[in-house]
Amino acid sequence: MKRRLRALLTPAVVLTALVFVGLALREDGPRAARALARPEAVPLLAAAVAANVAGLVLAVHAWRVLIPGEHAVRGLYAAKIYFLGQLSKYIPGRVWGVLTHVAHGRAVGVPGAQMTSAYVLSLALTLLTGAGVALLAAPAAMPGTWPWLLLPALGLAACVVRPALATRPVTALARRLRRPVRVPDDATVRRAMLLAVASWLVSGAHLWFVVLALDAPVWRSAGPAVGAFALATVVSSLALIVPDGWGVRELTITAALAVVLPGGAAVTAALASRLVCVVAELGSSAVVLAWARFRGAPGPPVSPRPATARPVSPQSVTSMGETRVHP
Repeated sequence: MKRRLRALLTPAVVLTALVFVGLALREDGPRAARALARPEAVPLLAAAVAANVAGLVLAVHAWRVLIPGEHAVRGLYAAKIYFLGQLSKYIPGRVWGVLTHVAHGRAVGVPGAQMTSAYVLSLALTLLTGAGVALLAAPAAMPGTWPWLLLPALGLAACVVRPALATRPVTALARRLRRPVRVPDDATVRRAMLLAVASWLVSGAHLWFVVLALDAPVWRSAGPAVGAFALATVVSSLALIVPDGWGVRELTITAALAVVLPGGAAVTAALASRLVCVVAELGSSAVVLAWARFRGAPGPPVSPRPATARPVSPQSVTSMGETRVHP
């Protein structure tokens, strides 16, 4: 019975989102779509795609620095692992990303436990920093009362100064689940958090470019757009039953942008944001995977051989006549 309910819940959420989106688009949707189709909107949409790609590059670095130095994954192979994990989010279920990271990390000699630690810690820091950046939408959405939200902003700043405030809850929960997480030093965690904040800000700029194409006020829409994208992504990430939070993210963006756009235009912006993100993620993944295939994927690290060959002892000869080479 529970399995049937879970199987029905995903299409129910998506269908409900489609109904609300359709109702919202009925009035202002056609006008907003025409606004995006104008020739002068093309540079803004191209800038939106570029901003999202740049945010993904920063996200790769924010994740990569959390892998222990003795097993560092760098450059093209780090990008390959990250983007394969990104593609897995379009598949129902939340295990495919970590499985992808573990499998490809082992291919270059990184133990599975360390890849899992980096994945879990990166996810926690991404959600934390995303929640902090989401506060940028507060002044427009909550005029007069938003100063109270400076408290969580100060909390995020405290976590940057003292990374243990962010990592201790993660390690405590991991211990209770019998999945210990290895936390790097404070400087590394701090760097990962700052890179994650930069990634949210740059990625969120894509939604700002989209709302500008819909004739939103230039500077008054910046905070709500960047904050709306961070808020919607965090909220949709917690919607575990829906692949990539489809529907949940669109409804959240629509509500957050209602202060700078009419209802139908806000829905159009949310849908355009989804399209921009899909194009940026799939396009970047295709480029990285094709480049990795052309360059050749690295194999497992090979232990260096000694300069002079060791003599083979009689004990190294097996009963089957094979020689076991000692490292």
